Amino acid sequence: QLQASGGGLVQAGGSLRLSCRASTRTFSSYSMGWFRQAPGKEREFVASVSRGGELTMYADSVKGRFTISRDNVRNTASLQMNSLKPEDTAVYYCAADPMAYYSLVKQNPNYWGQGTHVTVSS
Repeated sequence: QLQASGGGLVQAGGSLRLSCRASTRTFSSYSMGWFRQAPGKEREFVASVSRGGELTMYADSVKGRFTISRDNVRNTASLQMNSLKPEDTAVYYCAADPMAYYSLVKQNPNYWGQGTHVTVSS
């Protein structure tokens, strides 16, 4: 089970940190990812991190602004979002899968958390 938190309302240029807590004893066996779905749009990949946390991948639209990380002791994955833009407004979902972190770009993960809303005002 994945539990996401940390969403909210922020002004453009501001920051938010999303967290995802996993209820599993084998958290380090899963690559973790963040996805988002804006109103009227399809869900899209945002970022992923490898099982050990040393390798990451980002969508071009968030590179240099968002940072994904994980803590395999606390069973959490985080998404630090800086320099937020109105176009970042979406429901954000964390996800997990045993597949390699780079595969999350193209393939749907097996496990999803509930969404957390992020609204960026202009």
